Amino acid sequence: MSKVQVSFEWLSGCSGCEMSVVDLHERLLDVLDEIELVRIPILMDVKDYPKATLGIITGALKTEHDVHAAREMRKSCDKILAFGVCAVYGGPQGAAYAHKQTEIEEAIFQKNPTTRTNFIPNDVPEMLPDGVRPVDSEIDVDLYLPGCPPHAYYVAQALKAVLGGTAPEFGGHNVCFHCRRSMKKSEVVALRRSHDGPVVSDTCFMSQGILCMGSVTLDRCLAPCPQHGTACTGCAGPSENIILEPHIDIRTEIADRMSKITRIKREAIIQEMERRSKTFYAYAMASPVFRQKPTFLLRRWIEQGGT
Repeated sequence: MSKVQVSFEWLSGCSGCEMSVVDLHERLLDVLDEIELVRIPILMDVKDYPKATLGIITGALKTEHDVHAAREMRKSCDKILAFGVCAVYGGPQGAAYAHKQTEIEEAIFQKNPTTRTNFIPNDVPEMLPDGVRPVDSEIDVDLYLPGCPPHAYYVAQALKAVLGGTAPEFGGHNVCFHCRRSMKKSEVVALRRSHDGPVVSDTCFMSQGILCMGSVTLDRCLAPCPQHGTACTGCAGPSENIILEPHIDIRTEIADRMSKITRIKREAIIQEMERRSKTFYAYAMASPVFRQKPTFLLRRWIEQGGT
């Protein structure tokens, strides 16, 4: 049986998604029995774009070079898989949406104590005029696998489904689906962070006054963070109801739930999420999922002192 040819392209990203493939461990050997890697920048020095059955794109569109690479992948591959939250939603670098290129360059080269050069190099790539974009804003995408990075379980399932010619059965549940913490009614009256004091290990973070994104985040991780003492940060992107309903937003959804199980006022929760908007919208702020919502006012929140 001939092997399926697979081509990788790494756009503006961190290589974490490529490392998640390595996290398959022994299962990777089974996958390699069925595929032939014709291009993968992290391992192979291949400059052109060979013909392939499946193209896997990681990273977001940030420069004209990224756009060119995405177009070449679309032309050379029968199917395209947007792999990881950067490819699907734009990822953390989507914060460029709220800043000019000059601001970003100054922050990196002149105001960063670890890389301060006191000048901006002449060869800094020009960013796209509309900032960072997900891959499907430029080319057609056949399959999506968000996550930062996607859990090895979902990577294995996705590759198995593609190789078998079937659609993967991931389910549309949110992170809470795999979280063992119990949501309880409480008398908590103020928001806090997990480092402000002890956290009860079997109780929902929101019941304890700690903002957690699990209820508004698609599960592509098996909930390791909340089960090991860290509130969900939303790294797999928004849950299905956030995506499908234009009037639903993450901050109002969380505020509605949290205000009903605690004594914290709904308005206080919304204000805190707006104040820390770059944190709570970090992984998908570049996506039309948020940008096209009339309630998404990131630039205004930042102008008002948001971080």
